[in-house]
Amino acid sequence: MKALSVIVLAGGLGKRMRSGLPKVLHPICGVPMGRYPLESAKSLKPERIVILVGHHAERVKEAFKGEPVGFAHQPEQLGTGDAVAHAMKLLDGFKGDVLVLSGDVPLVTTTTLKALVRFHRKEKGAVTFISIILDEPTGYGRVLRDEEGRVCAIVEEKDLKGHERALNEVNAGIYVFDAEFLRENITRLSRNNKQGEYYLTDLIGIAIERGYRVAALTHTEPQEVMGVNTRVELAEAERLMQQRILQGLMLSGVTIKDPSNTYIDYGVRVGRDTTIHPCVYLYGDTRIGRGCTIEEGVKVKDSRIGDGTTIKSFTVIEDSRIGKNVTIGPFARLRPECRIDDNVRIGNFVEVKKSHIKEGSKANHHSYLGDATIGKGVNIGAGTITCNYDGRKKHRTIIKDGAFIGSDTQLVAPVTVGKGAYIGAGSTITKDVPDGALSLSRPEQKIIKGWVKRRMES
Repeated sequence: MKALSVIVLAGGLGKRMRSGLPKVLHPICGVPMGRYPLESAKSLKPERIVILVGHHAERVKEAFKGEPVGFAHQPEQLGTGDAVAHAMKLLDGFKGDVLVLSGDVPLVTTTTLKALVRFHRKEKGAVTFISIILDEPTGYGRVLRDEEGRVCAIVEEKDLKGHERALNEVNAGIYVFDAEFLRENITRLSRNNKQGEYYLTDLIGIAIERGYRVAALTHTEPQEVMGVNTRVELAEAERLMQQRILQGLMLSGVTIKDPSNTYIDYGVRVGRDTTIHPCVYLYGDTRIGRGCTIEEGVKVKDSRIGDGTTIKSFTVIEDSRIGKNVTIGPFARLRPECRIDDNVRIGNFVEVKKSHIKEGSKANHHSYLGDATIGKGVNIGAGTITCNYDGRKKHRTIIKDGAFIGSDTQLVAPVTVGKGAYIGAGSTITKDVPDGALSLSRPEQKIIKGWVKRRMES
């Protein structure tokens, strides 16, 4: 089988995006747009991948740092032909087929790319490309065919003449070239056109003039190969990608109550028999186990949630690790670096930050637990606060196994509450409490009999 290399064009400015961000870095479902065609290309297992960069080259390189790719640079934007010419410098000596696609085609699938490569090899041509039929072809280069239906040229929008504008078969901008043909003929391109650019599409005409075979694979789903050039098209691409992600999860055994109001990033994993309610947002590097319930309005980012856990309504979780059979919320917040062990309960209006809460402990309502280590089987009463900041530094609170913290307690860190110790409600604790001890600091209650009557009489 012939070898395959891939060129991903990611050097365009994207003027119609009206943004300082390179077009291929605009996010779709949590990852840069350009990652999608790159991942599809990687799945073909090519010999080499070249990403062509131009505007904001260093930012694009940084976004794809660590990927098995080489970077070619196009110093001046002189068209797609010039871009491919620069990319071919990294394919010097390569023999086989070269797949060329744009970094702004996020919806293209591995299946489509494999089909294009197979078709190209079956046709044994110099160039094969994907075409689509559009009811409204404005903005796209048109595919010209002869009387026998053979491709004879691709004409860019600005260079169309008369009847050519009525043609509705357009070029999708995804090609496979024979590497030797591409290397030999890329230098034949000229800038003799209305845009003053080197058109990659002119290689179609060159191939035909020199007696090579050219073929077009007409795709039946134009949306898959659509390019993203405006914020409107970006939103549509994200909608379609989101639909694809949700369908994949549902087919794998996840219940999504309202797919039109559920938002899950690319790469998020959800286990079988988990139920996701409306208006849920799952971001970034998030993993949710089997048999979980994620109620409405929940937001989870870069976190792990164990099997059988319930996240109740309007809870926000960031960069945390949550065990099995845990209940969190409603209206709870877990800030980064929290570790919640199995069978823990965190209730409404509880905020946890950079803390480890061990198995079986519970904080059911209205508490702040920051920079704390909380042992097994601990009860945190309502209104408990770990006072972790002294105005300059953060300090830790340690509560050992089986301790009971009464309601409205302030634990002024650094402080340790011993194993099995009790803290009386309404206490401010500034000193370590030994194992098994009772500590309380509230003033003695006073009762003044008859006070209300005397006050009313006066």
